[in-house]
Amino acid sequence: MAYSVRHITSFRYQPAVRESVMEVRMQPRTDFRQRCLSFSLNVSPRATVMVYRDFYGNAVHHFDIPQKHNLIEVSAQAIVDVLPARDFSQEAASCDWQELDERVAQTDYWEMLLPSQFAAPTVLLEKLAAELKLKRRRKPLALLQELNGKLYEMFEYVPLSTNVDSPIDDALRARRGVCQDFAHIMITLVRQLKIPCRYVSGYLYHEDQGHDRSPAAATHAWVEAYLGELGWVAFDPTNNLMACERHIRVAMGRDYADVPPTRGVYKGEAESELSVMVAVLPMDAPEPEELPPTTVIRSKPFSAETLADVEQQQQQQQQ
Repeated sequence: MAYSVRHITSFRYQPAVRESVMEVRMQPRTDFRQRCLSFSLNVSPRATVMVYRDFYGNAVHHFDIPQKHNLIEVSAQAIVDVLPARDFSQEAASCDWQELDERVAQTDYWEMLLPSQFAAPTVLLEKLAAELKLKRRRKPLALLQELNGKLYEMFEYVPLSTNVDSPIDDALRARRGVCQDFAHIMITLVRQLKIPCRYVSGYLYHEDQGHDRSPAAATHAWVEAYLGELGWVAFDPTNNLMACERHIRVAMGRDYADVPPTRGVYKGEAESELSVMVAVLPMDAPEPEELPPTTVIRSKPFSAETLADVEQQQQQQQQ
């Protein structure tokens, strides 16, 4: 399935700031599951954009705006071809725990087994694990499918219920959150089973007949667990899905701290307003008469406030 993806992020400042430095992770990945057929990134004010690959193979674009400005607009457009989802209905008996341990021992996924900034065990997480009776039982795939469904049932999806830098305890205590929280909780639980697990940031195409809880006009997040001969298997606990051809992968890492859509700093003290618009459509779909709604987040003046915090809040609130 081929999709057209449009992602526009605007930062407005009052008064103007003196300089901004930013890096962007918005280019969909090309791998065995999908191909990024084209990608363009436009920045206003005009800036020289450089690109590199980070440790996890994510494309990172970065730029500097040295002059005074009160607006930055970053517009990303991509065409992505996603392969059909793998059918796991007959795979539940394909790998047991001993086989999985042997395969993990032969890999170099140790960083996806250790606690990370947003995916670290807490007392409340241990209580949830006990409530779920989470231990090595059944087959690994079947257990993670069960966990995916349980998190969907036990936690309410509520936009704005947590902040971008909220620890998992906030969502665990309230039993509600957004997709970033769902992903971090599942990653932490899966790693405690000694299964490598990673965070995936991207987009989700919302079909008309779909019943997704996450909103259409936003970025999305889910997890991937390494299950031996099955490879990296994707789970979307926010929507109780095995990730499928509707999921478009942009970046992956240990948790959200590794994959923010934008990260940077500016010089000056200003009130800032962040506006975000995301549109994901099949390539053969007609142009929409109206663009998706734009999300607006405002913040009070801070000295040398990081754009990463602002953008992370945008992604957090919209998933």
